[in-house]
Amino acid sequence: MNYSETLHTIHLSLTHTQMWISGIIAVMVATECLEAGLSTLSKAAMVKGMSDFVFVTYSNALALLFLLPSTFIYYRKRPCPKLPFSIVCRIFILGLISCSLQILMYAGIGYSSPTMWSAMNGLIPAFTFLLAIVTRMEKLDLKVRSSQAKSIGTIVTVAGAYIVIFYQGPPIIFYQSFPNLDTLILSPLSNWIIGGFLLATSSFLISLLYIVQTWIIRDYPAELVVTLFGCIFVTILSTIVALLAESDPNAWKLRPDVELVTIAYSAIFLVSIRSVVHTWACRTKGPVFVTVFKPLGMVFTIAMGVSFLRDTLHIGSVIGAAAIAVGFYSVMWGKSNEVMNIEDSGIPGLDSSTDNVPLLQNKSMDV
Repeated sequence: MNYSETLHTIHLSLTHTQMWISGIIAVMVATECLEAGLSTLSKAAMVKGMSDFVFVTYSNALALLFLLPSTFIYYRKRPCPKLPFSIVCRIFILGLISCSLQILMYAGIGYSSPTMWSAMNGLIPAFTFLLAIVTRMEKLDLKVRSSQAKSIGTIVTVAGAYIVIFYQGPPIIFYQSFPNLDTLILSPLSNWIIGGFLLATSSFLISLLYIVQTWIIRDYPAELVVTLFGCIFVTILSTIVALLAESDPNAWKLRPDVELVTIAYSAIFLVSIRSVVHTWACRTKGPVFVTVFKPLGMVFTIAMGVSFLRDTLHIGSVIGAAAIAVGFYSVMWGKSNEVMNIEDSGIPGLDSSTDNVPLLQNKSMDV
């Protein structure tokens, strides 16, 4: 192969890689939009009396009705990888984390607002980066500029989260009244702080979830199966928690209003589709990449909260969110520099751990 043919081959490889990455980016941005929509819907439903415990149970149970036929249809004409007991145990851990974070997340939104939730989501990249270092999925060398950027960005991100929690400041956008949303607008400072801690904890658990997903999916690359069994465990665990925590039997009654819409929306788009997409992205690009798009969700959520819920936007949320965004992009700049250094050492393309793997395509496994 002569020099011109080599250049042509490299060009085609780069074009294919760029198209593949563009497709991933489009899918990840879409999932962030869907997640922002859920936070707004769930807050509106909770204001009308929806129990967050019952909501988690119903949304995961309904997701099972969507995932079961989808999994059977997908594996109808292809072999399903054998599911070892060790993987089942890992998926149970995944389900336990997922159940806990969902309950904490919706409780936190109920105490505060979708705006607070979107700001706390900015912590996820920092938490994921730290956990990836601990689990050796990421490398840290403070003598290298990229590692310095990631470390400083992590500190700035955490500082921004503390600003959001402890400093509200004067309102920038404030609505005097709105039917059935007085508790949303005039929530006490204590509720705001409680909600902030609950959402910060759920953000940590989301980061832990991505690490565990990567741990599972790299040994058992079957996204639908992992998502299905994870949903089964979450449904069982959340049902037990709801039965113990929810003493009012009327809380289990489904009302044909925003509550039913929220449950269906969460089950189909978030518990099912988003989980499969994120699991696949963890396998192909790693857990840190999945968190890259969280600040986009911040913009979508704030816009929806102010527009549809007439949420009060405080200066503290804006300052904290800005700090979180700056810290986040510092981490991502360091990450991109690392990737560029790896690519400069050889032919440009994806590194060995991020092969171009189509969504839901399984690697060969012993069956």
